[in-house]
Amino acid sequence: MSSAGAGVRTKPLSLIDELVLTLLNEESGYFRQVPGWNLNCAVVGAALAELSLTGRIDTDMESLILLDGTATGDPALDPVLYRIASETDQHNAQYWIERLAPQAESVIDMTLDRLCHLRILQHHDGDFWSLAGSAWRMGVHTGSEVGTAVEHVKTRISKAIFNNEIPDPRDIIIICLIDTCDVLRFIFELDEESERRVADIVRMDLIGRAIADAVGQNITARLFRQTALTKPIPVVPLRRLLRSKHVRTRNLPAFFADLQQEFGPVFEIKPPFAQDMICLVGPETNHWVHRHGRMHLRARDYLEDFEKVYGGVGLLPALDGTDHFRYRKSIQPAYSRTRLEEQLDEFLSYARREIATWRVGDTRSAVGMCRKLINSSMSPLSVGIDSQDIVDDMHKFKDRALKTHIGRTLPKFMLKTPPMRRRAKLVGEVVERVLHGHTPAQRVGCPRDLADELLTMHNNDRQFLPESNLRFVLSAPLIASMYVGDQLSFIAYATVSQPEFYDRIRDEADAVFAGGDPDSETLTGPATDVTRRFIMECMRLYPIVPLSVRNVANACEVEGYELPEGRRVFIIQTATHYMDDLFADPFEFDIDRYAAPRKEHVGTGYAPYGLGTHTCLGARLTEMYLATNLLMMVHHFELEIAPKNYKLKISPFPSMSPSKRLKFHITGQRRELPA
Repeated sequence: MSSAGAGVRTKPLSLIDELVLTLLNEESGYFRQVPGWNLNCAVVGAALAELSLTGRIDTDMESLILLDGTATGDPALDPVLYRIASETDQHNAQYWIERLAPQAESVIDMTLDRLCHLRILQHHDGDFWSLAGSAWRMGVHTGSEVGTAVEHVKTRISKAIFNNEIPDPRDIIIICLIDTCDVLRFIFELDEESERRVADIVRMDLIGRAIADAVGQNITARLFRQTALTKPIPVVPLRRLLRSKHVRTRNLPAFFADLQQEFGPVFEIKPPFAQDMICLVGPETNHWVHRHGRMHLRARDYLEDFEKVYGGVGLLPALDGTDHFRYRKSIQPAYSRTRLEEQLDEFLSYARREIATWRVGDTRSAVGMCRKLINSSMSPLSVGIDSQDIVDDMHKFKDRALKTHIGRTLPKFMLKTPPMRRRAKLVGEVVERVLHGHTPAQRVGCPRDLADELLTMHNNDRQFLPESNLRFVLSAPLIASMYVGDQLSFIAYATVSQPEFYDRIRDEADAVFAGGDPDSETLTGPATDVTRRFIMECMRLYPIVPLSVRNVANACEVEGYELPEGRRVFIIQTATHYMDDLFADPFEFDIDRYAAPRKEHVGTGYAPYGLGTHTCLGARLTEMYLATNLLMMVHHFELEIAPKNYKLKISPFPSMSPSKRLKFHITGQRRELPA
């Protein structure tokens, strides 16, 4: 064994570890484009080869024989060994690869967790991975040599292929497997001579050849399976839509949860005068989208017209694959909660400046009030400008753009009315304000913000982030304040309408601010436990982005249903929030569901921030914005719903928000605001 730094000690890497490291594309942040079934077969093949090399099984072209059923102690290998040992009849390698392929996802998950624990890989939000910085420095013992986490796989393979060195049996097996997956040519540049060398290598080892042949036969069989075996997608009758109580209350997640109970995880809706909708609903489809959507679905198609509104092409929400991962990595520091915590004093000061405009006796629109409160700090901390004077117009422009080009609930000419043309010009004004405040002289001594990260990206690669995209990216925080503000509106409504929770959150707020401004540890620690769980429950019941829209880039099968290439699919990821097998009594407001031992939010059933590669980059940042602003509101003011008997109504398009009719009446001021 050898040290891996910071007290972590490594074990020899297994063939599964090495296969995963070889197939990981660091530029895109996920596996090279190996179809899921192919990858599963290769992973099982690596597991069988590892069991063979450790003396647990023996295999040849005809059979696989159990030699020793004793557990290896490796959680990725032992379930495979157990399945083989539990079968009395003898089978060949192909049989076991086909039988065990469905288990490969759990093997991959365990392998990724292990490589992250060893600090060889780093996990990023959205289920991306990259090689950890420490992996370049640490020694990793592989049984044959000590080298970096890169050298121990790819360098050895390249030596075997290009230097004609005699390869180790482990290297032969890895080369066999990745060659079978047909990605070797994407990892290395192979000429005719090196391709002949690869062909020679795969014939060197009987174990590797037997397993690689079995993998290849399973992959081929899968490719030629007839799609006629898939089930027809059920169509929801229009009368079923009209009689749903959730349509009347505009609760989209609850509505789709009901449809899933009746029609299953994949169904189609054919609304009159609108595009047909293939819907993916439920925990199984959520899991599929989270893990496999990146290979089969893309966001670009349905966002193309929206991009043109801002004059851009290749904006982050519309990107997929390598460009998406590169973009996220570049701006991730600006969306980290750590950066906000470092500017906590400024954050509190900006928010106080806004609530200082509130007056006892005022009755304010809940949506407008909360949007401006969020924007009061988000705009200056993200892009260095005060935009309170124009943020309402920016939100109206974004709202109209979404309704015309995404929701398509309004004709396109509605975005070209005189008021909308005036508001469109304000986008350019935002850019001018940001650029004026982000000259080198203006930024001396200032902490880096989102605009700094974006402008650095623009200056470093003007094709990747061209000037034409600055209108959107530099105004993005003002757009984000609309979404976060709407979520705060739901949370504030839930607080004020439930006195028992109002009192508990107010008690936490008073304790947190009792000695002056709290530090970040206090705001994010046990002192705000009730507030955090309350916010999580609000986001379950009232998710502001309840669904995602994608186009099928590559035909695929989901839960036995075929999704044809080119079709548009609607992923209702938050319908699971209203499924009682995941959330007990889902219509009940219950913050204890997020505490041990229940922890009902763990997994892809709780998805207020989306799924997969398009998971919200600023999820943890948003949580802090919501919690801190809510605590400040209840600490300083007494609020009531106006009118008192108002029942919440939801506006579902272009995203979920409370109806504009919801208002808050400021009945009293509990604490003076610091000067």
